[in-house]
Amino acid sequence: MAIREIIILPDKQLRLVSRPVEKVTPEIRKLADDMFETMYDAPGIGLAAIQVAQPLRMITMDLAKRDENGETQPRPRVFINPEVISSSEETSVYEEGCLSIPEYYEEVERPARVRVRFTDLDGKLHEEDAEGLFATCIQHEIDHLNGVLFVDYLSKLKRDRVLRKFTKAARRTAE
Repeated sequence: MAIREIIILPDKQLRLVSRPVEKVTPEIRKLADDMFETMYDAPGIGLAAIQVAQPLRMITMDLAKRDENGETQPRPRVFINPEVISSSEETSVYEEGCLSIPEYYEEVERPARVRVRFTDLDGKLHEEDAEGLFATCIQHEIDHLNGVLFVDYLSKLKRDRVLRKFTKAARRTAE
């Protein structure tokens, strides 16, 4: 396993539409392992492959729960070629952040419930209902696979301000 570099806004790769994973190979399994290590190190709860410069339709996620002793129980999950196949008309609002837009958080309104179809690392196809944080996170990460960022849901004023801030920071780093 290896920690990979997370690409940061305004990197144009974040706007790429990721291609489907054709089959689960040892390379895909290694990518998943690296993504988990990268995500935990960041730290984050979800990571799309494109965020580590791999334009593949794959997501890692861990919405760990704390047990009665306050210990975190990891729940790592991999979603290959995930897609939302239905969503509720009811919406919910969560404060979202993104490892590719560090230290920036805003409230985003999304469908409260979604049904997702995906393949796991064993090559098995699943359909699952998601709500709450799971629904928000899976929609956020699937957006990444389609070149969409959570800031795209903000007002033009807020979005432009964030893009300017990160573009300016990238220029300073490059100098």
